[in-house]
Amino acid sequence: MKKRIIFAVLGVLLIIAVLAGIKTLQIRSMIDNGKKFVPPAETVNTAVVKSDAWETSLGSVGSLTAVQGVIVSAELAGKVVKITFEAGTPVKKGDILLRQDTTSEEAQLPGAVSQVNLNRANLKRADQLFKDGIISQADHDAAISNSALAQAQVDNIQATIAKKTVRAPFSGRLGIRQVNLGQILREGDPIVTLQTLDPIYVDFTLPQQQLDKVHLGQPVRVTGDALPGETIQGKITAISPQVDADTRNIKLQATLSNRAEKLRPGMFVNTAVGLPVRQKVLAIPATSVLYAPYRDSVFVVETGKDNKGGSAGLALRQQFVRLGEKRGDFVEVTEGLKDGETIVSTGVFKLRNGQSVVIDNKLAPAFQQAPKPENN
Repeated sequence: MKKRIIFAVLGVLLIIAVLAGIKTLQIRSMIDNGKKFVPPAETVNTAVVKSDAWETSLGSVGSLTAVQGVIVSAELAGKVVKITFEAGTPVKKGDILLRQDTTSEEAQLPGAVSQVNLNRANLKRADQLFKDGIISQADHDAAISNSALAQAQVDNIQATIAKKTVRAPFSGRLGIRQVNLGQILREGDPIVTLQTLDPIYVDFTLPQQQLDKVHLGQPVRVTGDALPGETIQGKITAISPQVDADTRNIKLQATLSNRAEKLRPGMFVNTAVGLPVRQKVLAIPATSVLYAPYRDSVFVVETGKDNKGGSAGLALRQQFVRLGEKRGDFVEVTEGLKDGETIVSTGVFKLRNGQSVVIDNKLAPAFQQAPKPENN
């Protein structure tokens, strides 16, 4: 009985040993296959690091102002009897915006005109009597004075009627209406804002050290949140003769074309004054940079080597870089790359150092300094 038990235990141990040996061989085989496994090469788009000459500029933040902009106000007190404009609409110089009550002045005008006619007739008779020596010089002068006073009274009434007819002082676009029909206006009460939008001014400042680099007629590029993807061109039209004593900045003004009226007074914009000197840079696509908190990097495509020192296709080398100014789809590299090196241009987030790659640029995007995306 004991012998049977011993043989049974030995048999179980033998089976366990055989199974353990088989499992060990399988694991070793898997490890060896893992070491020998070579992942397939990743297909990438590439770009060549090129030396380029970029236009240099002086950047600043500016504010837009209207070439002409006023708050149209009541010149005289009176009751609003007619409003002839719609808020936000364009108007031309001389267009009637509002009429005030002029019934009192219109009632006085016929009597004043009759007085003018009477005094003119009296003056005409006085002229003849003075020539005949019938009246004195004093009587003749009094007739002249009466005629002039009567005409002045008519002119005063007509001027009052004209002032109570509010007209647009210049062509532009109206703002929000601030009066209502039947409202009694006092002298100086606002009626509506009026702004000339095309062209438009942009006011900005530059440090006094850069004063010798700017001059009238110099080109200015304007961008802003209200103009996504757009750049407006303008020219410097005014340079302040005085430097701000508090900030030591010089004030400048540029004039921009604004036919589409996308720019409005009060907006803030980014301005860049173009300089004639061009700066040499190494430019790469911005999408080729793997951004990281510690340092940015790119993947350089190089010829790899096998264990025997021979060529083994293309492989990646992660290279840390320092970046400079960004211009459109490109970014400047100030340190880390050389002219002529080939780098991966897209999809760098999924790559790793030493990875095998295959280049295929059939679907590579076209990078531009001033991209204009289509509105699809």
